[in-house]
Amino acid sequence: MEAKPPSLVFLITTLGLGGAETQVVRLATGLKARGWRVSVVTMLPKGHNAEILQGQGIPVHSLEMRRSLPDPRAVLALARFLRQEQPTILHAHMVHANLLARVVRLLAPVRVVICTAHNVIEGGRWRELAYRLTDPLCNLTTQVSQAGLERYVQVGAVPAHKIRFIPNGINTAEFHPDALTRQRLRDELGLGGEFVWLAAGRLTEAKDYPNLLQAFRQVLSQQPNSRLLIGGTGELLGALQTLSRELGLGERVQFLGLRKDMAAVMSAADGFVLSSAWEGLPMVLLEAAASGLPVVATDVGGNPEALQSGITGVLVPAKDSPALAKGMLELAALPPSQRQEMGEAGRRFVTEHYGLEAILTQWETLYRELAPLPAPPAGKPSP
Repeated sequence: MEAKPPSLVFLITTLGLGGAETQVVRLATGLKARGWRVSVVTMLPKGHNAEILQGQGIPVHSLEMRRSLPDPRAVLALARFLRQEQPTILHAHMVHANLLARVVRLLAPVRVVICTAHNVIEGGRWRELAYRLTDPLCNLTTQVSQAGLERYVQVGAVPAHKIRFIPNGINTAEFHPDALTRQRLRDELGLGGEFVWLAAGRLTEAKDYPNLLQAFRQVLSQQPNSRLLIGGTGELLGALQTLSRELGLGERVQFLGLRKDMAAVMSAADGFVLSSAWEGLPMVLLEAAASGLPVVATDVGGNPEALQSGITGVLVPAKDSPALAKGMLELAALPPSQRQEMGEAGRRFVTEHYGLEAILTQWETLYRELAPLPAPPAGKPSP
């Protein structure tokens, strides 16, 4: 009888729209294509990305938890699922799922538990202490940025010998420059010949959109033919719309809401701007670079690892709207040919360092290091 391929369960806090969630979708579908038996468990009710996974034949289970309401029944439900599934690897993503994966190991023996942190700061000192106390229940913690790895060791959340850096991966065939799509979207959004800035991501405190709106007001004072598109939704949407009106930005700022065609929207822009106060390794930054957009980003988290200042874009200090405006003005004032060179350099850099297939290979190598697996039958590719 032919042996079953190794089983991999991804555990994640939520499957809504976000960088970590997108990365889990890409890892799950990519590893399934390589022969792994993959399933995904989300702590919260199924979101948009659950539909994508199920459409690819990947089972998705929900623990049906609610935000801010700890439910011990979810721990028992996960334990039952793991005893039934008996995965080779339990790979958790995001802080709540990381901690749950460790605790559930007390109830359901799991061969290997890996926890991936997606941000330099995941919510404060108490969570870092929780990481430290539960570390013996985890085989390895990984960080999506080198900056995040160094900070977690520095604050004592994880011992230096039990943390590894593996970055996010991106499918550069999905995000790429597209002249026809660019013209179609610019016509659809009524952009004309304006210089268009794009910002995208959840409208949360970490992304510091007030800083961006303050900076864009300064940009308009010198480059009035500019437009700012903001893609995404979140708890701060209403407050940001109010702030935009108070700053007199009018139709110069468009809140696009939730867009499922972000690759197309990126083709319509001339530059990408990221105003985050803190970060891990933002997927949206990799997507913008792969789309051939020059980038202005704050110098936080993994941003300086993914952006070569002066070559693929501009890095500026965080929480400094004059500096952000200066970077945006300088980039927009460059000749189009120079901005194009920046965009092309950014795409080359991302393809070389963050290409999805190479990142999938890194994960497979790590899985096999922690849980040695039998060799595949002769003539069959290794899963």
